[in-house]
Amino acid sequence: MKKIAKQMSESIELGIVLAASGGFMDAYSYIMRDHVFANAQTGNMLLLGVSISERNWPEVVRYLFPVLAFAAGIMLADLVRFRMDEKRRLHWRQISVLLEAIVLAGVCFIPVSLNLLANSLTSLACGIQVESFRKIHGNGIATTMCIGNLRSGTQNLCDYIHTKEKKCLSKSILYYGVILCFIIGAVLGNVCIFYMKEKAILVCAFFLLAAFIMMFIDREKEEHESRS
Repeated sequence: MKKIAKQMSESIELGIVLAASGGFMDAYSYIMRDHVFANAQTGNMLLLGVSISERNWPEVVRYLFPVLAFAAGIMLADLVRFRMDEKRRLHWRQISVLLEAIVLAGVCFIPVSLNLLANSLTSLACGIQVESFRKIHGNGIATTMCIGNLRSGTQNLCDYIHTKEKKCLSKSILYYGVILCFIIGAVLGNVCIFYMKEKAILVCAFFLLAAFIMMFIDREKEEHESRS
């Protein structure tokens, strides 16, 4: 029998949707919203440091606010987790992804003259996602950035070459697969920007709404029924 994730929040299917949305958001903020990263806060911090060294204060604000908004998104996700009762129908991660979708839907109505606000809200949504979804099939995987996935995927590939353990190869494929989905999301984001301009982020909001709906699937119940 094919092994499946007991929690839909850790499933490959959901990981594909979230990784694609992560690539989409970064492409949108960088291409459409004045070259600021929604997910890659390391890049924003680098540019923040350069701007400080040049005493270019408008640029400092441009990169500082998305970083702060990203941190606020992490805090918001944790606040949702702390406040949600496990017995409720909606899981805290569903609330988080729904909030993310609502925030991004609002971003599509913000004009390019207010890119600082748009980028800050997009980074807020990314912070929510990176804190809420950390694993796929029990493996620590990020769906909004690639450097950690690249390291883990390459490490597992090297382990497979050394040990010939199929488990290491499977993990490596999983990590590289998430990176591929991220890239596909970026490609799709660029295409949507060409046709939809600032409204393109609405497509990403629909991705996240689909993720919210997918999480109603009870994997533990399905697994129990398949065994009976």
